[in-house]
Amino acid sequence: MSNERPWLNHYPPGVPAEIDIHQYASIAAVLDEAFERYRSCAAFSNFGKSMTYGEIDTLSRQFAGYLTGELKLKRGDRIAIMLPNVLQYPIALFGALRAGLVVVNTNPMYTARELKHQLTDAGAQAIVVLDNFASTLQSIVSETGVKHIVTTGIGDLLGAKGVLVNFVLKHVKKMVPAYQLPHAVRFAEALARGGRHELVRPVLGHNDIAFLQYTGGTTGVAKGAMLTHGNMIANMLQAGAWFGAQIRPGEETIITALPLYHIFALTCNCFIFLRFGGRSILITNPRDMPGFVKELGKIRFTAITGVNTLFNGLLNTPGFDQIDFSSLRMSFGGGMAVQRAVAEKWEKTTGCVLIEGYGMTESSPVATINPLVEGARFNGSIGLPIPSTSISIQDEDGRHLGIGEIGEICIYGPQVMKGYWNQTEETSKVLSPDGWLRTGDIGRMDESGYIYIVDRKKDMILVSGFNVYPNEIEDTVMKHPGVAEVAAIGISDEHSGEAVKLFVVRKDPKLTVEQLKEFCRENLTGYKRPKVIEFRDALPKSNVGKILRRELRDEKKAVPAG
Repeated sequence: MSNERPWLNHYPPGVPAEIDIHQYASIAAVLDEAFERYRSCAAFSNFGKSMTYGEIDTLSRQFAGYLTGELKLKRGDRIAIMLPNVLQYPIALFGALRAGLVVVNTNPMYTARELKHQLTDAGAQAIVVLDNFASTLQSIVSETGVKHIVTTGIGDLLGAKGVLVNFVLKHVKKMVPAYQLPHAVRFAEALARGGRHELVRPVLGHNDIAFLQYTGGTTGVAKGAMLTHGNMIANMLQAGAWFGAQIRPGEETIITALPLYHIFALTCNCFIFLRFGGRSILITNPRDMPGFVKELGKIRFTAITGVNTLFNGLLNTPGFDQIDFSSLRMSFGGGMAVQRAVAEKWEKTTGCVLIEGYGMTESSPVATINPLVEGARFNGSIGLPIPSTSISIQDEDGRHLGIGEIGEICIYGPQVMKGYWNQTEETSKVLSPDGWLRTGDIGRMDESGYIYIVDRKKDMILVSGFNVYPNEIEDTVMKHPGVAEVAAIGISDEHSGEAVKLFVVRKDPKLTVEQLKEFCRENLTGYKRPKVIEFRDALPKSNVGKILRRELRDEKKAVPAG
């Protein structure tokens, strides 16, 4: 490991070079401290309903009691949580972690195929699912090892208002498809039953897995990154040390529009701000930009996280520039490159600089952040390595390159995952024997230690901050009987940064773009679906028959067919 750490000379005042990861034995210990210290402070708010740290403590204890006392789940068993940003999410999350279970965060928008793969691969025994998505679960649950199902509606914890919310969603907006899961238990019933049991605390340590956070890694089908209690604690403390001087304990209100099942919001919004007694405003449907802006107008918020597309969407929504931003001091961008034009317009509109950071699921996720100091400006870099983290630019053979040289960005630190769940070979592709995580991103480091991304080595497509892997798209599309060959690449998109484009050689000459798009709608989550499909007579191949995606990306005059 290289001993050169030029970034340390450019740390903000008071930020330590190292953090003490032994400050907490487990995430449960972090929760205990926050619940005791900020008991009467608001912790989470959703649709105007707030819950204090004390209330979240009680309800998550009850949920933990249900998992261990009623369901007899034990330390290390896996539980899937398939919820958007609603109050039930932190309760289920904290209850599961306090019970010593491994949380499998599950995108509620998954198709049946994607959901079946994740539940089966993780060996999940239980799942908490929103009514809106329960019909998807119903279609595949018998093919998985899931024995226990807890269902809930968006309004279930909103009091009297929640009854109306649930009625409107089901009967007026028709957003809750009918489903039958006869042995499922309602969330409120699970809490009531759990309240009859004592919370039996398992002994947890840094090596215990806290999350199976699914990602494509560098290639192929989704794999579960094993994020331990130690990994997550490290990242909480690292980022907490970076922002420590800026965060006022018990006084921050952060906007949580990114889904908590995504690693960025999970670590940054849920855990980092929780340690400081922050209040998280859960936005259930950020795609409804007018509704989102209306909600922002009611709140004096101090912090917000997002991806470039979210910030851009807000800036282009009428009324956003009329919001009172006088309390906003922290705006964090990640998940995908922040565009300079967006960052500059954000600062001009809100008066708050947009700070960019970098990381990946496999690093829990934060690895680098730009300093949040007086006079900071958007600089196009992804920042400096955070405390207890080293970044090295390496060549194909793992040799450390010098300042300004271009190579693969590699991460070393206590936040780097344990490996991929049951995927030893895939783990060895990204984790070197001496602990370096190969990111697949190509970049350089300047003399001050700032990192700049130049390009991506991997074929991954980044749609609104979500990883899309060509192999998965191609494997799915090839199941259509009318398709002979397919290649998926990323193309530039003004709304989502990148979008998926398919090049298809037809087996059935009558196959249309719309038919193929309909097939994709049935088998792929929204952000993975192709925006453009182009039919070809042949695809470029190497001498061993491998389709050359790079040649397709490099073409300047491909004309879309639809």
